[in-house]
Amino acid sequence: MSRFSLMFLATVILAVTGCVSLPSGPSVMVLPGTGLPFEQFRYDDAICQQYAFSQVGGTTANQAAVNSGVTSAAVGTALGAAVGAAIGGGSGAAIGAGSGLVGGSLVGTGTASSSMYGVQQRYDIAYIQCMYAKGHQVPVSGQFSGAIPQQAVLSTSHIPPPPLK
Repeated sequence: MSRFSLMFLATVILAVTGCVSLPSGPSVMVLPGTGLPFEQFRYDDAICQQYAFSQVGGTTANQAAVNSGVTSAAVGTALGAAVGAAIGGGSGAAIGAGSGLVGGSLVGTGTASSSMYGVQQRYDIAYIQCMYAKGHQVPVSGQFSGAIPQQAVLSTSHIPPPPLK
């Protein structure tokens, strides 16, 4: 691959992956448990963030997005070069590689986004489970389940309270 192609590849990947990022850490709000001091909440928060990070394999959502985008762009470039070489010979390989890079980068954008949000969702679930187990208030779904009449009022009586320490 020529020096120009490598520079172009790096520029495209940086442009694609630089547009989207999530902050590292949980994307859900958790409140201190009833009767628990704020210092305990901060300590539990740090422990639960470490736990959630380990549950997603030690990778942040942004790292997952970059890895997925780079892989897709590289695979697209290689496949495009192979198809271009098969169809048009030596000059077709360069055109195919460029087309594959652009196509792989476009596909990589969608793949990167899916990877990023998937890792963030798994992180948030592990974080919520940990904080709930430590007695803190966590978000719950306010959706109706089953066939409930429209005039019914949402009841929270079915949601168990956090465990007491």
